[in-house]
Amino acid sequence: MLIAKGIHKSYGSLHVLKGVDLEISNSEIVSIVGSSGAGKSTLLHILGTLDQPDQGTISMNGKNLQGLKGDSLAQFRNEQIGFIFQFHNLLPEFTAQENIQIPGFIKGVSDSELNKKSGELAEILGISHRLDHKPSALSGGEQQRVAVARALINSPAVVFADEPSGNLDTANARGLHELFFKLRDELRQAFVIVTHNEELAEMADRKVVMKDGLIISV
Repeated sequence: MLIAKGIHKSYGSLHVLKGVDLEISNSEIVSIVGSSGAGKSTLLHILGTLDQPDQGTISMNGKNLQGLKGDSLAQFRNEQIGFIFQFHNLLPEFTAQENIQIPGFIKGVSDSELNKKSGELAEILGISHRLDHKPSALSGGEQQRVAVARALINSPAVVFADEPSGNLDTANARGLHELFFKLRDELRQAFVIVTHNEELAEMADRKVVMKDGLIISV
């Protein structure tokens, strides 16, 4: 589904990625692990089209992502890719439901469809009773579940998560990890997760280990 070949990336004189090859299958959960500075987040951002490689190719379902620019790239990212970060990046002036729906508003989905879909996701995520609350009134775990629902609202093919449980306590982290597998089973998304959490890494269908800008184990 997602294929990256020969990915190189440098920032100034720092050669961060040194020829990475990686394939992600439909409905697969892949964890990416490695020490700080190994290139994990850089690879995730390039796979998610938030950054561009200096060399190499990335394709999704046969579509060359390097050929997308400007509005075409933004549209593809909005419709096909979801993002979950360590810090939830919720907009404080909007309710949980409004935050969830923002990617759908950008896509042009009708209000009725967004209300239906956000309600369904909230039910799966266990936050139906919190949809009218603003982020400041939500716990850390609830905020992260809102962020997960926002990533899923447009039914993307793949969800990229960068240290999604890094800001959560142990109980909420474990709940979030279990949730990813429930979502994969129910909604059929692929998840690519950068993490330092060994429990989550080992739960994944496949663990990718990076070191010094290269994948050393898949």
